[in-house]
Amino acid sequence: MRRYETIFILRPNVGEDEINRVVESTSKIIVDEKGTIIEMDKWGMKKLAYLIKKESLGYYVYCDYAGTPAAVAEIERKFRIDDTVLKYMTIKTAVSITEEDIQEALAAITAKETALLESEETEASDSDEAVKENTTEKTE
Repeated sequence: MRRYETIFILRPNVGEDEINRVVESTSKIIVDEKGTIIEMDKWGMKKLAYLIKKESLGYYVYCDYAGTPAAVAEIERKFRIDDTVLKYMTIKTAVSITEEDIQEALAAITAKETALLESEETEASDSDEAVKENTTEKTE
């Protein structure tokens, strides 16, 4: 197995159902080829640096996975056929990846997400306390 990253840009006028369909079909190809998805992240709508197929906006999706070259070839073949995909790019980040490396990467992603959630909760509680302090100062 090798480790890959694929970023693809979808047309801005597609709905959430269509976005989910493309993401699920990409995930299915990876899993069917005995690969593992490490991270699938929807980055959302962003302005493009230049027009692509007469579009100035695009919906970005990032996928980090362990898979085979056959899986990459099949994903890119589907992207070429699908009119909702404006552009895509796949890079190989590691020539070889073991099951232990995959588990470590998954654990690192989980730890990062947990830390992010905790920091957001801390910021939210801090701002709630600041609002309470301001309202008590105004009432006194």
